[in-house]
Amino acid sequence: MLDRIYFDHAATAPLRDSARTAMMPYLLEEYGNASSIHGTGRAARKAVEGARRQVAGILGAKPEEVYFTCGGTESDNWALVGYMLSHQAQGRHLVTSEIEHHAVLHTCDFLRRLGFEITCLRPDSSGRISPDDLKKAMREDTTLVSIMWANNEVGTLEPVEELAEMAHAGGAAFHTDAVQAVGAVPVDFSAVQADLLSLSGHKFGGPKGTGAMLVKAGTRLEPLMHGGEQERKHRAGTENVAGIVGMAAALEDAAKHMEEEKRHVENLRNRLMGGLLERIPGTLLNGDRERRLPGNCNVSFLGLEGEAVLLRLDLEGIAASSGSACTAGSLDPSHVLTAIGRTREEAQASLRMTLGRENTEEEVDEVLRVLPLIVEDLRRMRR
Repeated sequence: MLDRIYFDHAATAPLRDSARTAMMPYLLEEYGNASSIHGTGRAARKAVEGARRQVAGILGAKPEEVYFTCGGTESDNWALVGYMLSHQAQGRHLVTSEIEHHAVLHTCDFLRRLGFEITCLRPDSSGRISPDDLKKAMREDTTLVSIMWANNEVGTLEPVEELAEMAHAGGAAFHTDAVQAVGAVPVDFSAVQADLLSLSGHKFGGPKGTGAMLVKAGTRLEPLMHGGEQERKHRAGTENVAGIVGMAAALEDAAKHMEEEKRHVENLRNRLMGGLLERIPGTLLNGDRERRLPGNCNVSFLGLEGEAVLLRLDLEGIAASSGSACTAGSLDPSHVLTAIGRTREEAQASLRMTLGRENTEEEVDEVLRVLPLIVEDLRRMRR
């Protein structure tokens, strides 16, 4: 048996060697504050601006459109709250979907308390949001549309270009939470014509606590963080220089090797997904079979609780999840799975396995050996 198998990359990915190498000088030697005007501070500022150009070039943005944050959650909060507050004279209606990450959904709850109106679109059974449904939901006072690029639980890729076009046709701006997409699939900010895009460093092998938001030039946005003039007076707080540099290096590495990593991970996912559906009766695949993130495999084992399967896998040294890491410990079924039509029981029977570049066929085969035995044993115990 293998010592440890990590199939939870959607929660966080291992730090890339390129990120670690890039960060070390700014942890040990070039430790200056990027807002200081002395030489040490200027060296830190140079590193931050270099990382900004790096991120912009990879994601099809201009350097002045890149704002560094502490992660995807902050970026989502800033996009929704900052845009709605700065455009409330234009309208107080926002359209999103029922399957967004809670960083978006809970922010929408906050906006409701401020008097804004929110419309949540329901996906189809594969987790896809229809541009036609968005068109029907648009109103004269719709100010912003926020639909994720790729779902964090079931991995379904959304038609973001069509959705952005539909939002703009209705006079609204378009934000996309691209936290799961960046580094896994090609993301071009200018090509998709988004106005706002959120990303998080640790999803593609950067350090935790790093992220960015891309803001189309000319877009008005109320700051979320107050207290200083960092990030061109838009995001107060001392810059995490080492983290920013590490995130940019990880993104460059992910972009450079994307095609080969994507092929590798897709092959592993298909091997895993096909094996589970073939070997374990009563297994449901959640999400779109084809149009999904390369490494995402989300299934439900009928008649079981996903948490029980998860704990048994952990005892075997296999790390997976039963949904989003941000909802770990919740007794409620996945809002994503119930939105795509799964019953409460089917949703609670789910297991999410997400693979990455360092995973191997040997690891997949070990999971395919162990998991059917676990499911059979748990089902026998419930009889």
